[in-house]
Amino acid sequence: MSKNADGPIGTVAALVRSTFLVNAVYVDSAREHGITQQQGQLLCVLMAQPYGMGELGAMLGLAKSSLTGLVDRSERNGLVRRQPDPEDSRAVRVALTGRGAKLAEEFYTGTCRRIEDLTSGFAPAERDMLAALLGRVVTDNKVPAVFMEPDAAH
Repeated sequence: MSKNADGPIGTVAALVRSTFLVNAVYVDSAREHGITQQQGQLLCVLMAQPYGMGELGAMLGLAKSSLTGLVDRSERNGLVRRQPDPEDSRAVRVALTGRGAKLAEEFYTGTCRRIEDLTSGFAPAERDMLAALLGRVVTDNKVPAVFMEPDAAH
């Protein structure tokens, strides 16, 4: 099972191995910013807007208890705050604090740069083709928009 072929790899192996690669980028970037990978993902999601706990759980693929722990730790670190949901008095929304927004921007920018570097040897047309194909995989599988396009973040 541990074949290390230098030749072309299939779709399944390519997608799975690329997830490991992107996760490693997240881990390294998060470590440099003194946060966990999950906190980095939470900050990136919250850059767009505050979200309710249910929405966050669905977007991040976390169970309620795991999400609560993540938000609690992030709140203790001054990165996020819970605020009343204007549409439901029983619910809260999670929003970035000023410190969290600054860290989110730094983490996001560095992470985008590192991910962009993964395809630095590609021609522009190859990058466009990769984006189109992966975009179709994401769209066809209704993956939530948990990460903004670099141009849309500014």
